[in-house]
Amino acid sequence: MESKSSSLPIESVDFFVPELKELGSIIEGALRANFESAVVEVVDCPDLSQPPFHLAAQGLCGDAAIVDLGGVPNLIPIAQRDKIYNLVDMPALIGFKDSPILMIGAGAGPWPHLGTNCEMMTNLAINGEQRNHSRLASVVGNKTESPNRQLHTLPQDQTKCALLCNFLITRGRMGLPVLRVKCSKRTGPDNLISCMRKAIHHHYPDQFIGLGGTFMIAEGRAKLHIMPDFSPCPLLSDDDVNNWLHFYDASAPLIGLSVFVSHDPGLDLRVEHSHCFSLHGEGGHYHEDVTPETVEYVGYFTPALKMHRIDRPLQTHNIGRD
Repeated sequence: MESKSSSLPIESVDFFVPELKELGSIIEGALRANFESAVVEVVDCPDLSQPPFHLAAQGLCGDAAIVDLGGVPNLIPIAQRDKIYNLVDMPALIGFKDSPILMIGAGAGPWPHLGTNCEMMTNLAINGEQRNHSRLASVVGNKTESPNRQLHTLPQDQTKCALLCNFLITRGRMGLPVLRVKCSKRTGPDNLISCMRKAIHHHYPDQFIGLGGTFMIAEGRAKLHIMPDFSPCPLLSDDDVNNWLHFYDASAPLIGLSVFVSHDPGLDLRVEHSHCFSLHGEGGHYHEDVTPETVEYVGYFTPALKMHRIDRPLQTHNIGRD
């Protein structure tokens, strides 16, 4: 049964939005401590619908907000299979009543569509008509068998997700200022997104800040996971979750869709969530690069103005948040 969007509870909070040049300087300093080479610049958003990013709309700009829909407690310890959401209902729910609209991010895919649990790379634009470039990653088989990983494109009218989704919603406009992040040869312990998020929280410890965007791993390999079908047994610890998940190393080029917030101000948020897809059939939840000596990242990010927490689970925990 699909969750009725009209009855979903919503909590909305304003983000603090730093001056973009200052924010870029803070991020660049942290990246230089974690990568051999790093440059962050304020640039006009290019056309990200073109290769190599393949977004469903041209840009990241315009009324940017972050949505945290559902949550990990809908999946763990036991999957709440009735938690099905239609993404096309979300804009009106938070006041995005007119197009154009772009939604990009990371979530759990609509399991009824594939008949199995799966990862979702949300990439959906609405501008008079829908442009659905979202993808699903699924895996069949266990660790003692040869797993069959698949990356699926979705029909234009399949706009649902399940359980949880974290996404950036904007007007999808190009030509307005964003942050361009370029770094290579990781020397520190943090992945790209964690490094940026921790730097922002350290510099603005009392401010609530959120960013979303897209990044490309142009060279190297990255550790991803794909959720297999729902566990028949309750997942009661992080070890249980990690033993259930299917981990593998995916090859560049990989396109990441990401949102992150500096910290959780008490809304039971997932503070960072990134999924990757490719044109060569690989995709899933991004953890980190595994070839630090060769990895190259380039990404575009925009600060968000508002945080919308939709359908927060009534009972929560901290299992499976990585």
